[in-house]
Amino acid sequence: MSIPSYKKYQEIISHKLQLAFGQEVQILQAAGYLASTLTHQGWVYSFGTGHSHMIAEELFYRAGGFARVRALLVPELMLHQSATGSTEAERKEGYAQHLLQDYVLGPEDVLIIASNSGRNAVPIELAQLAKEKGAKVIVLTNLRHSKSVSSRHSSGLKLYELGDVVLDNMGEIGDAALALEGLETKVGPTSTVVSTALLQAICVEATSAILANGGQPEVFNSSNSDQGSAHNEGLIEEYKKWVSML
Repeated sequence: MSIPSYKKYQEIISHKLQLAFGQEVQILQAAGYLASTLTHQGWVYSFGTGHSHMIAEELFYRAGGFARVRALLVPELMLHQSATGSTEAERKEGYAQHLLQDYVLGPEDVLIIASNSGRNAVPIELAQLAKEKGAKVIVLTNLRHSKSVSSRHSSGLKLYELGDVVLDNMGEIGDAALALEGLETKVGPTSTVVSTALLQAICVEATSAILANGGQPEVFNSSNSDQGSAHNEGLIEEYKKWVSML
């Protein structure tokens, strides 16, 4: 009896998650950066282009997620306005500086950048700009894919070369991981599933670290629970003036 394709995909995901969570040193280091940022009233910035914008959005206004988050969700770099247009935009040198024009990054802040290939100009330049300001940069990427391609930036750099800590989503070259008979192209991408799990692992570890040191992180509740809306109203009132998307 043949194994159903969904089961094969489940096995792939389970294996990649096991590998990804084996990055204990990197997870703890990234969590330490987040804990320090939140303890010192810094900001957690998140960014991703194309499908990686989902990783950036995962941190923002999330049940169980931190309130001090500024997600750089730029329509031109996402998919809902123009998918092909976003591909072109993320390759433009000089574009990244516009993403930070309304913010003042500093040494107390951390920027999380998700990019599967890590080869395009906008994520690379955003990391460079953040490092110039003294902010810590956490990179979520696919090292196997990134190391198999050339940089599209004039510096020749790729994103993983700029991170203070780099977390590998353990993906395949091209992201899709499952080959099916009769189809030349693989299906079943894994980057979103694994990257999201890694991101939340970092957040829960950071929360534990803050609590262990006597702190109390500001965390959103579910707005769809009976108590959640009332809990969140206070956070929204406090942070709306700093985070316009709230």
